Amino acid sequence: MELETEPFDLDTSTPTVVIHREDAEALGVHAMERVELSDDTGTTVGVVKVTTDLIEPGTIGMTRPLMHLEGSVDVRLSPTPQSTRYVRRKLEDIELDHTEIRSIVQDIYHDRLTDIELTAYVCGLQANGLSLEETTSLTECMADVGSRITWDDAVIADKHCIGGVPGNRTTPIVVAIVAAAGVKIPKTSSRAITSPAGTADTMEVFCNVELGQSEIEAVVRKVNGCIAWGGAVDLSPVDDRIIEVETPLSLDPEGQVIASVLSKKRSAGSTHVVVDIPYGESAKVASLAEARRLSRGFKRVGEHLDVRVECAITRGDGPIGRGIGPALEARDVLAVLEGDGPSDLRSKSVELASILLERCGVDADAEALLESGRALETFRDIIEAQGGDRGVTREDIEIGSLTETIVAERDGVVTNADNGVLAELGRRAGAPKDKAAGVVLHVATGEAVDLGDPLLTIHAESAAKRDDAAALEARADVFRIRRPEEMVIDRV
Repeated sequence: MELETEPFDLDTSTPTVVIHREDAEALGVHAMERVELSDDTGTTVGVVKVTTDLIEPGTIGMTRPLMHLEGSVDVRLSPTPQSTRYVRRKLEDIELDHTEIRSIVQDIYHDRLTDIELTAYVCGLQANGLSLEETTSLTECMADVGSRITWDDAVIADKHCIGGVPGNRTTPIVVAIVAAAGVKIPKTSSRAITSPAGTADTMEVFCNVELGQSEIEAVVRKVNGCIAWGGAVDLSPVDDRIIEVETPLSLDPEGQVIASVLSKKRSAGSTHVVVDIPYGESAKVASLAEARRLSRGFKRVGEHLDVRVECAITRGDGPIGRGIGPALEARDVLAVLEGDGPSDLRSKSVELASILLERCGVDADAEALLESGRALETFRDIIEAQGGDRGVTREDIEIGSLTETIVAERDGVVTNADNGVLAELGRRAGAPKDKAAGVVLHVATGEAVDLGDPLLTIHAESAAKRDDAAALEARADVFRIRRPEEMVIDRV
């Protein structure tokens, strides 16, 4: 059947077509089934939405993913992708082989699976997990679609954190130290998914992060490192599609985490990677045993892909640094590079950089590179190469002027800080969209406080968001404060 296309403003990432019921009945197609769309440029597939009043018979509505199709198209029923059978197998806890996983990945890449089918796939991974063989196959297949960056150097460094700890903005500091040591480190980072800031959000305070592949290559060849938003390049694009489904459901299957990280690294041409795995009561990884299991998975899959992976298992009982939110974290990063930032952020960044340099076989002192100012100069080189102002100061970085300070309601020692609540406070304040919004911490775990001492300050760009964050803090236990006598568990 030949139908005339017309743009249809429907917010969906799935290639969807809107067909009048009369045309759908003539085609023998039902809602959520697929049709092939053919014109002079080739053939693509769309998922059907049936209507009686949103479009006229003889026309076919094209949502944004398909708006490149114009004029008349030949429309015919398309078979259900074979990969949907493999999705059902995963839901039934049946291990998939390499061919079946490749079929799923290819169909995700070509937008042949609906949001519902992709959600079912992710739920199958969450419920039943992935074997080491499945994880390895998934990583390979995800890395094999999309673009790949190749380098002439034998050693290309990279770093990743699995997340879950607010303010843990070590990446810009690690990249600066490693690049200052003469090692290429093309870092692609994410924007915030459920946190108040991703590395790309923080780096965007300094400069442009939406670099294409050729721009990444040019910046890295010039200054040894970059920090770019991964969503602007076509590296392991299937991972981005899966993340879209995981985010609203707050799902993070372990095997998918490994495949996500290592497929991106392999696509970026990385050969040596350090992975930060924080664990703790309110971190993504709750226990040391779980962190060690995840570490073994990363290393074994990395070995198969010829990527040398070193995992740093770190404490994630509370936030790192003092700022939470893009601008506040940017201030912390600059402060550390200038020599007087938060000590926990500094020490963790130096340790991760040291591990990575050692893994790369480079004889360089991360602490000395930081103390000498070479890392700071390299960071400014990266900012300039990515279109920013190399002379930016902490005072130039604006933070939200509408504030609310929370004080201690008792004397004692801060024994715990809830990462989840702190992250939500930052988001309620407006981060990451409002780059100046977030939270400043005045205390850290292990520190003693007196009644009335400031614990944190909320920074916002609007009074409504400030008040919303403050209301959350009033009904949530952000910090656990105990007196010495309450910290005695038992006496024998």
